[in-house]
Amino acid sequence: MNDVKVGKYSVIIAIDPDVDRNGIACLDILTKSLDIQALSFADTLDYLHALTSMSCKPLILVEAGWLNRSNWHLSYRDSKANAAAKGNAVGRNHEVGRKIAEMCEHWSLPYQLVKPLRKIWKSTDGKITATELSAITGYKGRTNQEGRDAALLAWVYAKFPIRRI
Repeated sequence: MNDVKVGKYSVIIAIDPDVDRNGIACLDILTKSLDIQALSFADTLDYLHALTSMSCKPLILVEAGWLNRSNWHLSYRDSKANAAAKGNAVGRNHEVGRKIAEMCEHWSLPYQLVKPLRKIWKSTDGKITATELSAITGYKGRTNQEGRDAALLAWVYAKFPIRRI
């Protein structure tokens, strides 16, 4: 469903898939209010299924790292076993994202697969910190990395301004 446009939606739900907890961010475009959660796979499916009963369906963004041309998470110091473990973990996360997209398709929920955003933030791994996310969005609640990544994805997709602090 790559022909979906954000303009006809008032709510964006962004999902950063993860084997343990999926980051879920619900962004109301009109008020710029944000709700961020970390849900298990089963709870994520329950959350999505509940959306099928809404008269106005939100746009669902699924972060799809497998769309990147390359996806190396290796260091030159990694052993073969470590490299294999990293590859396994990345593949498992990608499969969670594919299954979430499959269920959106099954339930006729509008969704879009989106490449991960570039990691340009101040943390050592380039991922956005809670402080940075709060400065951009005003969100004050506790978050994990997947939730912050999902929130940033929704914010950027809505074309809201971002300034790095």
